[in-house]
Amino acid sequence: MRHTEFHRAHRIGWLRAAVLGANDGIVSTASLVIGVAAAHADLQAILVSGTAGLVAGAMSMAAGEYVSVSSQVDTEQADLKREEQELAENHPHEVNELKSIYIDRGLKPELAQQVAEQLMAHDALAAHARDELGLTEITTARPLQAALTSALTFSLGALLPLLTVLVFPYLTLVQVNQVIVDLTASKTMPLITTVGSISLFSLMLLGGLSALAGGASILTAIVRVTFWGLLSMGITAYIGLLFGSVSG
Repeated sequence: MRHTEFHRAHRIGWLRAAVLGANDGIVSTASLVIGVAAAHADLQAILVSGTAGLVAGAMSMAAGEYVSVSSQVDTEQADLKREEQELAENHPHEVNELKSIYIDRGLKPELAQQVAEQLMAHDALAAHARDELGLTEITTARPLQAALTSALTFSLGALLPLLTVLVFPYLTLVQVNQVIVDLTASKTMPLITTVGSISLFSLMLLGGLSALAGGASILTAIVRVTFWGLLSMGITAYIGLLFGSVSG
């Protein structure tokens, strides 16, 4: 029977970009909404700020991912061209380089020599790219994929706190004996609590799903995203309260 194995390494590229985008979308937009709401802004101002944060964040994620990953591609291509030139100028030296690598990995010198010669006879540049430079099909940088994935997942993540604001606008008021009255301490506190709670739950779910997809520890991922989400929302809420107190 043919033995088959299931590995997750091929997911590294898009999974990293997807998790980064969704996490950033939830955290940054929820923090922005909470910060503006804590400054006692009205619902329209909160929505405008959140929407602007969504658009700006998605474009920033796309541009940032594309530029950074493209820089990685440029470096990889430069290394490959250098290897190609070295192979053309000093082939025996390149054979010895591979031989040394295989000896360090545990092969005997005679076998390492044979392996190096056979692999280079098959595809010398691919052998050096894989074993000397560490470049494989799995780890190859893909700028467009990273940019589109990050922008899309950021937008989806950022929609969550915005939809929460749209669905729960009545939480800035409370009904008592058929009369709508303003909340006393903070008119937007229920909205802040709701946005924060739903966003944190979503971050926990995202962390668990990403860990499951990558075969990592689910608990570790959940604790990690929850900590940073709480920290970000807490700081922006505090800043919003400070600005609200000054303007008030």
